[in-house]
Amino acid sequence: MIEQSDISSVLVTGVTGYVGGRLVPRLLQAGYKVRVLVRGSTRRLDGRAWKDQVDIAIGDVLNRGSLTAAMQGIDAAYYLIHSMGGHDEFSKRDIQAAENFATTAADAGVRNIIYLGGLGDAGSDLSEHLRSRQQTGDALRQFGVSVTEFRAGMVVGSGSLSFEMMRNLTERLPIMIAPRWVYTKTQPIAIRDVLNYLISALQNPASLGKIIEIGAPDVLTYADMMMTYAKIRGLRRQIIRVPVLTPRLSSYWVHWITPVSASVVTPLIEGLRNELVVRDHSARTLFPDIETINFETALHLALARVEEGDIETLWSDALASSQGDIKPVHFTQEQGMLIERRQKRVNASPADVFTSFMGLGGDRGWPPDNWLWRLRGALDRLFGGVGMRRGRRHPDELRQGEALDFWRVEMVEADHLLRLRAEMKLPGQGWLQFEANNCQDGRTDLVQTAYFASKGLSGLLYWYGIYPLHGFIFSRMIEAVAQRAVELSNRPYPVVKKQ
Repeated sequence: MIEQSDISSVLVTGVTGYVGGRLVPRLLQAGYKVRVLVRGSTRRLDGRAWKDQVDIAIGDVLNRGSLTAAMQGIDAAYYLIHSMGGHDEFSKRDIQAAENFATTAADAGVRNIIYLGGLGDAGSDLSEHLRSRQQTGDALRQFGVSVTEFRAGMVVGSGSLSFEMMRNLTERLPIMIAPRWVYTKTQPIAIRDVLNYLISALQNPASLGKIIEIGAPDVLTYADMMMTYAKIRGLRRQIIRVPVLTPRLSSYWVHWITPVSASVVTPLIEGLRNELVVRDHSARTLFPDIETINFETALHLALARVEEGDIETLWSDALASSQGDIKPVHFTQEQGMLIERRQKRVNASPADVFTSFMGLGGDRGWPPDNWLWRLRGALDRLFGGVGMRRGRRHPDELRQGEALDFWRVEMVEADHLLRLRAEMKLPGQGWLQFEANNCQDGRTDLVQTAYFASKGLSGLLYWYGIYPLHGFIFSRMIEAVAQRAVELSNRPYPVVKKQ
C-alpha cells in the first residue's frame, strides 16, 4: 500500500493545457517534486511562473522511446492528454498514446497513474468522443500500473473549453435558438474541486485502481446554466426551443457565435446528447474532506478574474514561445476576452523599453496619434466619463493604483510590465498592457496587448466596430514606443531616476 510519505516525485503531462497548467503550481505548493512533459521545446513553457521550479522532460506520448527518461525516478504520473476529435483516427491515436505511456510507466516502476476522463454511462449510446475518453482509461489499466481514473463532466472555470462555449453563447445571443442537447442533464464541477481531487489522490491509497465519478451538487441542463450565467451578469436572455437541429448544424452555429472552431466543438456537442450525471457516489466516501461547491458559486469564482482584472494568468497562450518566431500581430479570444497582441523586437535593453512605455500619457501624450486619443477622451466626457483631464502625477514614474488620463495603473513590474485598466465609458472592461521581455541576442521583445471583456452583444459590436481603428492606432503606437526606446538607448549619459 502506498503511503502519503512514499509519494514525492510526480510527472505531469498536458501542462500547456487547461487542467495541467493549473495543477502544477498546486503540486509545487503542496511540496511535491514535479517533472513536466512537453513536446518539442522548453520554450513552450515560457510565461509560466513555475517554469524554473520544475524539471522539464522533452517527449511525445506517441513516441514511446521519448518517454523513458521522463519516467525515471517518478512515483506517480498524471495523464491529462486527450485529443479534441470525434472520429476513429483520433480514438486510435489516443489509445496508442495511453498504451505507450502506461507501458513505459510500468517499466520504470511508476506506482500510480492518475487520469482525468469523462462522465457517461458506458452502457448507453455514448458519443465517439466520450467513448474514447473511457477507452483511454481502459488502455492505461492494461499494463500493471494502478490507475486512479476520475470522470468529470463540464469543468467550470475561466478558460475551460466547454465553459467558454457556454459563456460566449450567453453573452452574445439575446435570443437563443435551443436544440435538444441544450436540455440534456449534466453535472458540472468547479476547476478548484477537480484540482483538489487530483492532488488528494496522491495521498489516498484507497483510490488506487478506482474509477471515481465527480461532480458538483447540482444536476442542471445547459439551458439552466446559461440562464444562471445571464442572471449573474445582469443580461436579459430568452431561450426558444426547436425540435430539430443536428449536432453538425449546431457546431457550425456555435462556431460562428463563439471563438471555438467547428472541428473542436462538434465532439463536445455530440457528447451533450448523453446525460453526464454522477451515478456512483463513492467519491464522497473516498474523499470525505472535499466539499464540492455548487454551480452558481463556481460561476462567481470563474468570473472573478475578468471582473477584478486578473488577466495575468492567461496560460493558454505564452507571449514568447519562441525567440525566433515572433508574430507581429496576433488576435485571439481567451477566457471570455477579446485580445489583440502586437510584438516587436527592439534594439534596446528591457530597462529602456520599460522607460519608454512608462512615459506614455500626460503632457507627452499617446504618440503618434495623440489627437485621436484626445478625441476619444472628449467623447468620454460628453457621455459622463472621466475623459483625459486627469493627466499624470509624474512625467516618467507611475505607481500602482494611480490615475493616468482615462486609465488606472493596475500593475507595474520594474523593467518589465505596465498594465492599465480603462476607466472610460465602455460596454465591458478593457486593459492595455506593455511588456519588455529580454531576448538571448541582447535585444528586447516589446509586447503590446489590448484586452476587452465585452458585456453582451453591445460590447461585441463595439469591439468589432472600432477594430479597424485599433489596428491603425496600436500598430503605430508600438512603433513609436520602440523608436523612443532606441533613442533612450543611444543617449550619451544615463538617466538618473529619482528615488
